[in-house]
Amino acid sequence: MTEENLLVTQLKDANTQEQAFRELMSLYKKRLYWHIRKIVLSHDDADDVLQNTFIKVFKNINSFNEKSKLYSWMYRIATNEAITFINKKANKQQVDISELQFKMAENLEDDSFYSGDEIQILLQKAIVTLPQKQQLVFNMKYFDEMKYSDIAEILDTSVGALKASYHHAVKKIEAYIKTN
Repeated sequence: MTEENLLVTQLKDANTQEQAFRELMSLYKKRLYWHIRKIVLSHDDADDVLQNTFIKVFKNINSFNEKSKLYSWMYRIATNEAITFINKKANKQQVDISELQFKMAENLEDDSFYSGDEIQILLQKAIVTLPQKQQLVFNMKYFDEMKYSDIAEILDTSVGALKASYHHAVKKIEAYIKTN
């Protein structure tokens, strides 16, 4: 039994669930936070989405079928929660998602939790001009250095489609940076 399988078993057992959930959070909190942060951009929003992600993981652990890796399952939940959050925020502000994301990228300079320089802010502004799927693929491949096979599992798509999305994303980012 792998460590992950043992952890899943402990998460599904009422007697060991609380301790196993603490371990799960310590193992994945930082990675999930940064994955979410790249989507929602704001520290406070990322914290909220991370909390919602762990609540959903906790509530749905018994329906986790173990066909995918626990990590991939949680990443999918985090991705969906972050996208839902962005969509709701855009609807609330009555703006289009790309407009909201561009505003959020503009606000990075004022975010005390963001330590990026001008080049990193320019990169974030370039990323938010991409279609949502290309943003996800680019962030997971470029920043998280994930394998295409893991990204395919999380986003439920083929490796070939991901490679094409990543290639298009890189070309669009390069073009954006050259013109700005």
